[in-house]
Amino acid sequence: MAGKQNLSFEFFPPRNDEALDELTRTAKDLGQLNPEFFSVTYGAGGSSQNKTLETVLKTREATDLKVAPHLTCVGSNKENMQALLDEYQLHGINHLVCLRGDIPSGLMHPGEFLHASDLVSFIREHSGDHFTIDVASYPEPHPESNSPDEDIKHFINKAKAGANSSITQYFYNVDAYLYFVDNVRSQGLDIPIVPGIMPITNYKGLIRFSASCGAEIPRWIQLRLEAYQHDIKSLKSFGEDVVTSLCQQLIDNEVPGLHFYTMNKTEPTLNICNNLDLVG
Repeated sequence: MAGKQNLSFEFFPPRNDEALDELTRTAKDLGQLNPEFFSVTYGAGGSSQNKTLETVLKTREATDLKVAPHLTCVGSNKENMQALLDEYQLHGINHLVCLRGDIPSGLMHPGEFLHASDLVSFIREHSGDHFTIDVASYPEPHPESNSPDEDIKHFINKAKAGANSSITQYFYNVDAYLYFVDNVRSQGLDIPIVPGIMPITNYKGLIRFSASCGAEIPRWIQLRLEAYQHDIKSLKSFGEDVVTSLCQQLIDNEVPGLHFYTMNKTEPTLNICNNLDLVG
């Protein structure tokens, strides 16, 4: 299916200058797909906070495209957040991805913002409508939620606090996404809900991360990945087919966009977009 499809790509801050140069090349390559924006993650407790702005500015300079830094509640206070918002505004940044963030092991004080809705409200109070704000959503409920209904309530609270749109946790079950969107719409909320897409390039890492974030891997996919775990070529080929099919089904259901968790790699995301005829 050819045609314009809204795309966005997520990066994490590289650990050194060499990795930053490599990411810059990745951003240039993916920039050929004319994404709406790139986003750059923001580590809790200072693990990558200082590198987020550097990565944002380098990516923007290399591609001349919009770049949205992530902000997290964990470990943040109002004074530091205000200074950071002012700095972003000074650099002409007008798009943010706001998350609660995962609480690192051993962190005694979670910060002054307990929920992403608190952070969104603070940004609106401080910066008005300067920033476009994306928040997270979970078609397969957040692992800390007591129920799917509670999860949807938290999401609606983030929207009412001032979020413009949402990016979902990745998933491999289209019905989970469609059912979630239907539930949200039935509550009267109409903000765009963009599906998050995770290319499949390894076995153990995907299993481990999916278990921690509550993303279900359908049994047929997991068994096939397990069988291919020592055959990287076959695993990547199978993973590419699975995620291409997932994206095509989402496009057929007229999703507002596709947000790829690139893991700072070019090839997996670019191959999928090529398969979908989204390149050029």
